[in-house]
Amino acid sequence: MSRGELDALIEERIRYTVKYASEHSPFYRRWFREQNITPSEVRTHEDLRELPVISGKTIRENQPPESTDFQFKSVDWKDVFTLHETTGTSGTPKAFFLAWEDWERYAEKYARIFMSQGFGPGDRVVVCASYGMNVGANTMTLAAREIGMTIIPEGKCTFPLRIIKNYKPTGMVGSVFKLLGLARQMIKENIPPQESGVRRLVVGGESFADESRVYLAEVWGCEVYNTYGSTEGTMCGECNDRSGLHVPEDLVHLDIYDPKLQDFLRDGECGRIVLTTLLPAGRKCGTLLFNYDTEDTTLVVSRDRCACGRTHIKILNPQRESETFWVAEMPFNRVDVERGVFQRENMEYLTGEYEAFLYGGDDEGETTMRVSIECLDREKCDRKAVEENFLRAFFRYKPQLAKAYANEIFKIIFNFAGLQDLELYRIKGRPKRIVDRR
Repeated sequence: MSRGELDALIEERIRYTVKYASEHSPFYRRWFREQNITPSEVRTHEDLRELPVISGKTIRENQPPESTDFQFKSVDWKDVFTLHETTGTSGTPKAFFLAWEDWERYAEKYARIFMSQGFGPGDRVVVCASYGMNVGANTMTLAAREIGMTIIPEGKCTFPLRIIKNYKPTGMVGSVFKLLGLARQMIKENIPPQESGVRRLVVGGESFADESRVYLAEVWGCEVYNTYGSTEGTMCGECNDRSGLHVPEDLVHLDIYDPKLQDFLRDGECGRIVLTTLLPAGRKCGTLLFNYDTEDTTLVVSRDRCACGRTHIKILNPQRESETFWVAEMPFNRVDVERGVFQRENMEYLTGEYEAFLYGGDDEGETTMRVSIECLDREKCDRKAVEENFLRAFFRYKPQLAKAYANEIFKIIFNFAGLQDLELYRIKGRPKRIVDRR
């Protein structure tokens, strides 16, 4: 669509979604009344920005045990197809209700992403993402039906290698670490990943460093694409131009917000992703949200027509604010640590697996970060070179942290671990790569 047509469609859907919320969502019916908002007056993108921003805390306060009912549920139980919960890493899991129409829209978003990355009829894709309360794997599986793809729903990357030998998948979905681990296993069994027939890898579910993407592409000998999704329905993805993630603007409205300024930001300014559900006229929605603060950070890269031909805006690879840490009044993210680990020279000695722990020092304001790195062979690892490469990359865009390091306010110590010796191998569930123990 041209930009003008797309903007007109977005505003049409803003009007319908606000009307639907006022009629079907117990929370928003009450919320509009308490905020003195007349739903029929919310008609444009600018009007939407005037509505208050809500958070995960708001959702938790409006569901059991804090509330007697699920106030964000906006369809009757007979129309709820599935219900889902977030992981609950930052408190009580948030409940989300999906009608079948929600699943159709989710599948539409992911089908677009797959198509933009070059997937099509006849592709066979192994999904190494969990099926269950997480919506990602199921959404990809439904999306495949839209474009004639075959899904091999493994759920994990620890499947028997006969899957690759017998079914010859052309694509795989998983995390950087799962896909690297699978490649190592294949090499041990004399199945070179670059000769496996896999032509595309899709990494989703977490932010990652460009360096880890480049190394993953080298190991597998194919393109690596990025996706970003959430239970709330974001579903953004890179196209074959790989210059940012396209936002499905006709189905989800995305703004960038600064909670400190309590204001929305301009393109190019980094802030939190704020989402609004957009419904086509006449459609239902199990859980809808206006100006929902995801607590993930990004910036709008471009609103121009992409080289791939698409007109939807592009955003930078989002980072989770919960994975951002402050030392000497300066922030750094897990991705910054990952960048240090995945320096190409380091990968002659490392698997890529790592974990880091932050500790308070003896003096007030002093912080020590202990970085544990898994070695292919501890005895043969050039530890000095790995440390130097890490520090150079980690501080490249962090001059204030480099200054704190030089002044010994911020100390970094390295632990070179053997295979399977990291703490994260002994913890169930998704590992936390950085743990703040201050």
